Amino acid sequence: MGKYIINGDERLVGEVSVSGAKNAVLPILAATVVGGNRSTIFNTPNLRDVDIMEKILLSIGCKVERMDNIMYVDSRNLSNTNIPDELVREMRSSIILMGSMLTRCGETKVSYPGGCEIGPRPIDLHLKALREMGAKIDESHGFLYCHCEKLKGCEIQLDYPSVGATENTILAAVRAKGTTVIRNAAREPEIIDLQNYLNKCGAKISGAGTSIIKIEGVEKFKDVEYTIMPDRIVTGTYMAASALTGGEVIIKNVETNHIQAIVAKLKEAGCLIYNDNSSLKVIGPEKINYIEMTQTLPYPGFPTDMQAQMMAVLSIADGTSIISETVFENRFKHADELIRMGADIKIIGKVAIIKGVKELTGAKVKSKDLRGGASLVLAGLAAKGTTEVENIYHIERGYEDLDENLRKLGADIIKVE
Repeated sequence: MGKYIINGDERLVGEVSVSGAKNAVLPILAATVVGGNRSTIFNTPNLRDVDIMEKILLSIGCKVERMDNIMYVDSRNLSNTNIPDELVREMRSSIILMGSMLTRCGETKVSYPGGCEIGPRPIDLHLKALREMGAKIDESHGFLYCHCEKLKGCEIQLDYPSVGATENTILAAVRAKGTTVIRNAAREPEIIDLQNYLNKCGAKISGAGTSIIKIEGVEKFKDVEYTIMPDRIVTGTYMAASALTGGEVIIKNVETNHIQAIVAKLKEAGCLIYNDNSSLKVIGPEKINYIEMTQTLPYPGFPTDMQAQMMAVLSIADGTSIISETVFENRFKHADELIRMGADIKIIGKVAIIKGVKELTGAKVKSKDLRGGASLVLAGLAAKGTTEVENIYHIERGYEDLDENLRKLGADIIKVE
């Protein structure tokens, strides 16, 4: 596996453009299966997770072509309802193919999903919703055997506003008989993107972005062209990079409405942030302010996917900060690696206490998950000396050309295979 070598303590200055959102493109690619139609997807990021989803689509009989950031999917002639075990284990998002395959084919076989090891992320909410719509799901030897005659619309109350369960239910409901109403639905922008794509195909969905989503089942879908929304977590990561290095970075292709919680916290940390409709300018402070409390919450709260990057920022703040992680149980693995770089962090359950230090120092560290790996890169940008971030496979699952984009901003970073 590759690694990044970073010579830190360089101020980042310049412009960078944000790619399409990983967490939007994956459910939309799963949605291309539903209608038996042809989809041309623009602003598709070049990521490992997208590569895996492409392999899954090919394995079930879709025709897939890619050119730069454009992806063409023809799902008219599916030939297989079993999702390859080795691909599912690499990427958790593959579980949302359950809803697509069930509503399109009436059956599918899928193994329990993999992905980052950031604590239990049970799929019981997915299974409960699909069963309420009439699916029969048998669990045996690590596989889920799903089948149905015809899914039926119903009222579904989610116990927790799970993004994946909301998306899976939407995908299952678009061809179900009758109307489905999802209550306590997740409100993330990526769900709005999924709704917009499906509606452009001919689906009848309303309410995405609120806690109540209504889906009227339809039978016919049409060919479509669609552009993926910008990645709000990549945006936040470049914002944090500017904050950490006292930089002056302009970030383009941004949806500013999606990142208000991140903007608020970085302003609290002392950043100056200016924006227009599609770009941001982030000026990092000479000394980062401590933040008394940052709590991760479902959207529109502060995103759990930015918790690690914020920890890196606060590791050199002027004072003691607290981060409370309420979404995932085991999402502080990066803390030990930051401590290797000189950070003063104590973990008590789901709470991290970060006492700001004068400076970080370069060290050999290991990426253990996607966002934690990004936080180590950010820390390396600000650290004195050389940092080696190993196991960057995880980082490349969610960041397109991270090293190249940081070099454009003046970072001294190279990728070694």
